[in-house]
Amino acid sequence: MRIFYLLTVFIFCSLSAQKKLAFDTLKLKDADDLHADDYGNVYIYKNKDFSFTKYDSLGKQLGKMMLTVPYKVQSVQNPLSVPLFSENAQEMKFVDQNLNEIQRVDFRQKFGFIKMAYAEDLQQLWLLDESSKRLIQYNFRNDTTINSYPFDASFDELMDLLVYENKIYILTKKNITVYNLKFEKIFEAATENAKRFRRENDSILVITTQSILKYIPEKELATVFSDPGAQIVDKNILSFFEIKANNLYLYTLEKPLQAQEQKEPEPVKINPEQQPVQPVEETPAKAVEKKEPEQQSADPLRKLMDESAEVQAAGF
Repeated sequence: MRIFYLLTVFIFCSLSAQKKLAFDTLKLKDADDLHADDYGNVYIYKNKDFSFTKYDSLGKQLGKMMLTVPYKVQSVQNPLSVPLFSENAQEMKFVDQNLNEIQRVDFRQKFGFIKMAYAEDLQQLWLLDESSKRLIQYNFRNDTTINSYPFDASFDELMDLLVYENKIYILTKKNITVYNLKFEKIFEAATENAKRFRRENDSILVITTQSILKYIPEKELATVFSDPGAQIVDKNILSFFEIKANNLYLYTLEKPLQAQEQKEPEPVKINPEQQPVQPVEETPAKAVEKKEPEQQSADPLRKLMDESAEVQAAGF
């Protein structure tokens, strides 16, 4: 229940900070995928002409690639080396911050038919070989196969692959499945219109057409962003992005979180001079302080009255 409450607050905060970005709607028209790096740059992929274009936050074009066959953009989290995989071309290429090709890895000469590829870093790839039904760990820098694991799961409607901490994440349009390296199923959950994975440190996210889900290890998929009216959604480390009615919107969490932190109760600082008086302990002391001057002023008068009484008794 607490997790649900936190997620509700999280979604509410994001929606309360909506900002429409100054993008020409023609640039967003016919977009099939949206990516955003941690510098606020936006990448648009279109199947219509196999184009991959990079813009800054103001909509200024920073780079463009015209591809000859469909490619799947894995991630733009490292804008200096963006991996793209093509099942049709049986290759993976890496492009720099200006979308210029810096390296290409050809799978046709060494493997059977690669259904999906995942670039773990700048040296290693994980490959799903449909012909041999194996998951292959491949170092493309020195052209060596590190490991190979039998893979008996279905390749139908396969959307994405991710390998992290000895766990294999398989995404199809209808579900997410998590395996260990022995291909024992650890977790499975239904998804709708799933597109790809995104990893942020230890967190595994699932990007769908209209929502972003977070994998709670071996428990559930929790929704962290959702908009039924969105065409495409994505996120970077600070914000959520969506294309809606050919407009680009940003939902930032920075300001709402700051406001939320300021509203949290702070420890009460007590000024010693303003401490409340405790009547049980302090009233007698004050009474003593008040009575002492009264007694000092009353004693000479009482003494004078006694002396007068003595004089009268003596007959003076």
